[in-house]
Amino acid sequence: MVGRGRPRDAGVEGRVLQAAMAEMRAGGYDGMSIDRVAERAGVAKTTIYRRWPTKAELVIAMIAGLRSAVPFAPSGDPRRDLTELVTGIAETLNGIPTTLIADLAAAAAREPRVGESVRGLWGERHAAVTAVVAQAQADGLVPGHAAPAILVDQMVGPLYYRLLVTGEPITSAYVRELVHSTLGPDPEQS
Repeated sequence: MVGRGRPRDAGVEGRVLQAAMAEMRAGGYDGMSIDRVAERAGVAKTTIYRRWPTKAELVIAMIAGLRSAVPFAPSGDPRRDLTELVTGIAETLNGIPTTLIADLAAAAAREPRVGESVRGLWGERHAAVTAVVAQAQADGLVPGHAAPAILVDQMVGPLYYRLLVTGEPITSAYVRELVHSTLGPDPEQS
């Protein structure tokens, strides 16, 4: 049986998400218009609405893309894995305008659907990272001075604090020190 209509253009999704990101940078969540996103992407509005029925769902797809830009594949070396993860998050945050991060956070707070999706996306990642920390504690590789979920929060939270509150740079040296101060001394280097 032959499918109906034209086949989907594989590049459309990427173009639309890039256009949506540009619109968010230009006018924030409230100022983002599906009409302008469609124009920037060179597609019809109906193309966007078929994939993302609401502006909130389009923003959720953008956020999912940000998360997937920072892979997390545990290697068995928890300190290296956590350092690489926090470094990846820092690099992603450094590559995005602060106003965009602030506006995405505000949209998540104001729009229940966006907030639920953001918490769901990051909740999966948080659970995976927490499991690595818990196993490292059980193996004696990471001190058990705090609950694993708290340690994860302590490694990632300061990145957003620097980005959104103090404006201080998020350097690789800062990331290394952050992981070291959160996890304590490496027992294998003692």
